[in-house]
Amino acid sequence: MSTIARKWAEFAVALKYEDLPADVIHQAKRFLFDSVGCALAGFYAHDVQIAHDVCKELGGKPEATVFGSGWRTSACHAAFLNSLMIRVLDYNDIYWKQDPSHPSDIIPAPLALGEREHKSGRDLITAIVLAYELEQRLCEFAFPGLRERKWHHASLTQLASPVAAGKMLDLTVDQMVNAIGISGCHNLTLGAVTAGKLTMMKNTVDPLAVQSGVMAALLARQGYTGPEAIFEGKEGLMDTLGGEFAPEILTEGLGESYRISDCAMKAFPTEALTHSPITATLKLVHEHDIRPQEVTGVLVKTIARAVDILADPSKYHPTSKETADHSLPYCIAVAIVDRQVTTAQFHEGRLRDPDVLALIPKIRAVADPEFEALFPEKKPAEVVIETNRGTFSARVDYPKGDPREPMTDEELGQKFGALTEGILSDNRRKRIADAIWQVEQFDVLEPFCSLLVAG
Repeated sequence: MSTIARKWAEFAVALKYEDLPADVIHQAKRFLFDSVGCALAGFYAHDVQIAHDVCKELGGKPEATVFGSGWRTSACHAAFLNSLMIRVLDYNDIYWKQDPSHPSDIIPAPLALGEREHKSGRDLITAIVLAYELEQRLCEFAFPGLRERKWHHASLTQLASPVAAGKMLDLTVDQMVNAIGISGCHNLTLGAVTAGKLTMMKNTVDPLAVQSGVMAALLARQGYTGPEAIFEGKEGLMDTLGGEFAPEILTEGLGESYRISDCAMKAFPTEALTHSPITATLKLVHEHDIRPQEVTGVLVKTIARAVDILADPSKYHPTSKETADHSLPYCIAVAIVDRQVTTAQFHEGRLRDPDVLALIPKIRAVADPEFEALFPEKKPAEVVIETNRGTFSARVDYPKGDPREPMTDEELGQKFGALTEGILSDNRRKRIADAIWQVEQFDVLEPFCSLLVAG
């Protein structure tokens, strides 16, 4: 019987740019555009600067470009740093079925190796589509999801990243199988990453799993071996974690359609389950001109895991950006006070804003059984705001950025502009945008990557 890893490898090795429909290619460019904007803004985050300094101390052969600084280092370092920059603001994409994930975290793996190996823009698009396809399928095949079993979704990324990386190294089927096994052996990630008070590791575990994929692909090309039955074998992923799986989801219909079209953009730089409540809150604030001083109470109806993850006691006292963007009370409070939710709302000084702090205790989150039954097909939430002049409520089933309520290319451009304001000159911003929308015209990726720096 052919293993899941081998079926993945056969699909990955055979996939060509010419196989991809035009709308899928356009989606890959949209996610690349969104990810580059997140990364350039994320370059200045404190944790990114620490990691950048550590990697500089370690050094590395100048193979690939680091976003923001333009420093050239090893493909392993560049993939890790660039993935961390994409992830650090919690503003990159989201796919949430049984498990959540951010497939764009993986883009730096093929980008770094593509630059190293002098691959083309077409090769990059193909690898991006491949990364999304496998990562999103991984989000669907566990019942309940690994996150519900107290594992973090970086446990999924470890399995998709070596395939996207290996595609840029022209691995054979056997080599690709080994790369999946190598990476899959050592990156299972504890759910403690997002439990209680959050730390810098919340943004770091997926980039580490992406870096692992690069290393695994490089090892496999030189003949290193890894277990083939990493999914279904004795003491493999499914045997070790237990519970119910639908392994056929990982392989059936590969190449018949592409899941990248089902992935969501983020309209807010916050944990995904805050998006529907934020959308409903902003709708109420603007439609009824609600001011924070008149609010006497806020009820947020959502799903149980949102209450568990985003409204536990630690989330009522956020002291870091990482905890604040995973705090439902903070996100709702700042939406009411500022009438918007952008990266500006998560600067350290805002966490001590007296108007925001006064609102947070008035916000209560409850699990709604009806919404639980609708998730994940829908992402429903209802917000009820009580004021001294009346009660106002709004329900949304899909937040802005969901494929059923998509951000337009123009809105993505506005997000890119807001993220890079003060970081890029108008000329550099236009050059980067033009390069991304025409990335398939680059015969090699080096000149493309050289654009992705601040200035």
